[in-house]
Amino acid sequence: MKILVLGGTWFLGRAVAQAALDRGWSVTVFNRGRSGAPPEGTREVHGDRTVHEDVLRLAHQGPWDAVIDTSASELAPLDVLAGAKALEPAAGRYVYVSTVNAYRGWPNEPLTEESELLDAPPNADVSYGRLPANWDGPDWYYGRQKAGAERAALAAFGASRVAILRPGVILGPGEYVGRLPWWLRRVSKGGSILAPGDPAKSIQPVDVRDVAEFALDQAAASGGGAFNVTAPLGRESMGGFLAACLDATGSAGRLVWAPDDLLVEHGVVQWTELPLWRTHAGAWAVDSASAEAAGLRCRPLAETVAATWEWLQSGGVPVEHPRWAEHGISTQKEEEILSKVSG
Repeated sequence: MKILVLGGTWFLGRAVAQAALDRGWSVTVFNRGRSGAPPEGTREVHGDRTVHEDVLRLAHQGPWDAVIDTSASELAPLDVLAGAKALEPAAGRYVYVSTVNAYRGWPNEPLTEESELLDAPPNADVSYGRLPANWDGPDWYYGRQKAGAERAALAAFGASRVAILRPGVILGPGEYVGRLPWWLRRVSKGGSILAPGDPAKSIQPVDVRDVAEFALDQAAASGGGAFNVTAPLGRESMGGFLAACLDATGSAGRLVWAPDDLLVEHGVVQWTELPLWRTHAGAWAVDSASAEAAGLRCRPLAETVAATWEWLQSGGVPVEHPRWAEHGISTQKEEEILSKVSG
């Protein structure tokens, strides 16, 4: 296989490039050259996806059996459309990494691939779907942009040549968002650790390496389709996750579980102050049976936790990203809530 990875230097893009090399595939990566180097053995082409001349120049480096798009998280559908159209004559398939945010019902209701997508045309610009300053409803902007980008890939390549992957939370070595690294560092400090909600609550993070392997499987497959890419429903729990953090770090810390209503009462920001904690009914109710039937295999979450801690301890440094600063509760706020639980 000859593939083109849009991205290729950090987290999922790098994992895809490395996994493809491990399969003996020929890998070209396209990026701006600002976020580190791709795995050794790839052919690197520098350019900006929003500059049409750069993408046309890239297309002349083909052909490829497939394009795997891992770097469109901040691109408008219009830019994805223009890039995909330019690459279409030079590639057989297009694998687009989207998100469960593209569903209108996320995170409030259970989801399958048949669930309704948010509205956005394939030629939407970056302003499409922006919400007014006083908006207090669902934040659909990001999801709309991603739903529009999905339609852009389909418009350029056709439904039979496009695989759309909709992951939920991706964790693992190289994570730049900061969810799992924050928990690992907090747990490693020991003491009384504020643990959110019900320890039996099901969660569905997926390992970055498993997403990468599935993306490659879809690059080599025939036919099109959309797949939710999450860990199986009901297999993992918040309690199991935090126990794995204790085990991986060798911490003697003690988990102190605080009920949802107490955390809400104290204004804990869901999803960020205590990463992975969310009370919405659909946050961890994403059906990934179609992906499993197509070959998705998700390793146990404890393996992801251990590998991420090993990466951090060996000097691993994530790519700088503003989302990192969003995660984690302050020591003062944590202690205040702990006093209510233990008191």
